[in-house]
Amino acid sequence: MTSKSPVVENTWFDHAFGSAPVMAILRGMGVERSMELATTAWDLGIDSVELPLQTDEDLLALREVSRLAAQRGRSVGAGTIVREEQIPAAKEAGAEYLVSPGYDARLVRVAAQESLPFLPGITTPTELQAATTLGLTWVKAFPAQWLGTSWFTMMRGPFPHVNFVATGGMNAHNAQEFLDAGVSVVAVGSALEDPEQLTLLAAQAGLRH
Repeated sequence: MTSKSPVVENTWFDHAFGSAPVMAILRGMGVERSMELATTAWDLGIDSVELPLQTDEDLLALREVSRLAAQRGRSVGAGTIVREEQIPAAKEAGAEYLVSPGYDARLVRVAAQESLPFLPGITTPTELQAATTLGLTWVKAFPAQWLGTSWFTMMRGPFPHVNFVATGGMNAHNAQEFLDAGVSVVAVGSALEDPEQLTLLAAQAGLRH
């Protein structure tokens, strides 16, 4: 006997990314540094922060950053989701959404069962079409720097209703050109540790600073 498949969609991101075209990725920063940089991101006006889960300490950092986020009305996601068992663990630690480096329909459906919005990674038109067929309107384009801005311009033709989160090689110096190419959100990491880039991000992406 099979259970009824959950409805799969990720329009939750329409609201989550509505106030700023930037999200922050805090990879392997440890608990204290993750909390510091998450606070920096929120103070800048970046509402969404992602913590990739690759070690036990990452899970602890997610739990602590999620606790701070709840106090400030911000959202925290868990990234590098590549296995089913990561999904309930991320939810228990406070993640409000999930991000994957690749496209795996099985993981998207498991996340839907847990009522967690899922942002799959895509690189090709085939993966993009599969994601839209599943019902998704938001995808992570990875690695965005390797794909280049022209890729996004071309994808807007056959997939005009898809929202792209550009991830991989994004920083304050190239963010605007990707936004101009039709990207909805750019995901930055190390830029949060560079005061010069913070100022540039604020100017280019229309954030508070």
